[in-house]
Amino acid sequence: MTNAAKKPARPLILEDPATLRGKDKSIGGSQHDGWNLVIANHVINSLRPISDEAESDKAKTAAVQGLIGINPKDELEGMLAAQLVACHHASMECYRRAMPREQTFEGRQENLNRTNKLSRTYSALLESLNRHRGKGQQKMTVKHVHVYEGGQAIVGNVESRGGGFAPKSKEQPHALGYAPGTTMPSADTSRKPVSVAGDEERSMPDARRNVSGRAEGE
Repeated sequence: MTNAAKKPARPLILEDPATLRGKDKSIGGSQHDGWNLVIANHVINSLRPISDEAESDKAKTAAVQGLIGINPKDELEGMLAAQLVACHHASMECYRRAMPREQTFEGRQENLNRTNKLSRTYSALLESLNRHRGKGQQKMTVKHVHVYEGGQAIVGNVESRGGGFAPKSKEQPHALGYAPGTTMPSADTSRKPVSVAGDEERSMPDARRNVSGRAEGE
């Protein structure tokens, strides 16, 4: 017996991207309509088979219209959109199987557990699509806010001398050791009597004294 001759591999014929029109780009996100057709078929084949031909055509058309509604902008978005539609239909099918009266408790729980996993997958796919489109990024701009006398808050982070950031405070004036507008005491002010218990007044002792030589008895 002789081995059958192997057929030579057929080379792929790729089209120049500059010549592609992508009339059906809203389906699969590509300028190449061959890719868009593949994406549409992937979604159609993921649907639950329907015996009624008219109803089957409606379901297939609705699935492709769903892709058009998502409107993928490139091939990556086309794949994510196809998986979103397929995941949705699979989740709905599990819900349908869990609901009949004759369904056992174990069967209902199994289908609901599958639905839960599919819902999480759907959320992850949607998050990936939004992130790819730039919708998952949030920007926050913090501007300098000048707080004048009588102000109550500091908005944003304020850099301190020691590095890092000073905590926000809703009662900024209370951080002062004296009331705004009060003159701070001078270092050269002469000593004055200080109020003590019993409403008596006495002078503060002079803490400074000159020490000459050694104390007696030393």
